[in-house]
Amino acid sequence: MINKIVDTLQDAVSTIEDGAIVLISGFGESGNPTELTHALIDHGARELTLVNNNAGNGHVGLAALLESGNVRKMVCSFPRSTDSGVFDNLYREGKIELEVVPQGTLAERIRAAGAGIGGFYTKTSIGTPLADGKERRTYNCEEYVLEEPLHADFALVKADLADRWGNLTYRLAARNFGPIMCSAARTTIVQARQIVPLGDIPPETVVTPGIYVDYIVEVTNPASEREMIENGVHYVSGAAE
Repeated sequence: MINKIVDTLQDAVSTIEDGAIVLISGFGESGNPTELTHALIDHGARELTLVNNNAGNGHVGLAALLESGNVRKMVCSFPRSTDSGVFDNLYREGKIELEVVPQGTLAERIRAAGAGIGGFYTKTSIGTPLADGKERRTYNCEEYVLEEPLHADFALVKADLADRWGNLTYRLAARNFGPIMCSAARTTIVQARQIVPLGDIPPETVVTPGIYVDYIVEVTNPASEREMIENGVHYVSGAAE
């Protein structure tokens, strides 16, 4: 019997090893797997490369993971955003590497990995330092740069509904990068607001098929990172201060 449900957040992230490349869903606050991210801090895997739309806010979620000292490199589109002081400080102090990828290119690199595409050409970044060192081609008198697919060892994703096979739905904009991250990772770990009986999700509403999901943990009341930041919450290993 296929059953991808695990009992705890700690069980869900237990296979993440040092040096892993980890995709983390989210766009601003929408779709952030905050509880899984905090569990990864507690798990203690080090020398991680993280891929996200941004570099976190406040001292919770992704920012708290950066602050733990367990992240070697950040791949994102918006390293500076509201309350992004943790990343700013780490970068200025030379404690973290940064790879900036335009948002559309980031999404397509992740999608290409999941779709088995070897690479693609885009005009985005031409004429900027982001194109330096990359292969270029000219089509119809316009220059394009080659971008590589972005494969990952793990993906941490927030979903709305899931069943024991791993079929997923998402809530509104919380969908964002989740579906393509599920397909691009070797192992996909999902926190879902509700795990429902098999068959309760109509097949035509499934967004991510279970074939792309490995572990699911139910988080019935996911945290609001904005509320945590406004309340001055500072997450450290094992506790929120």
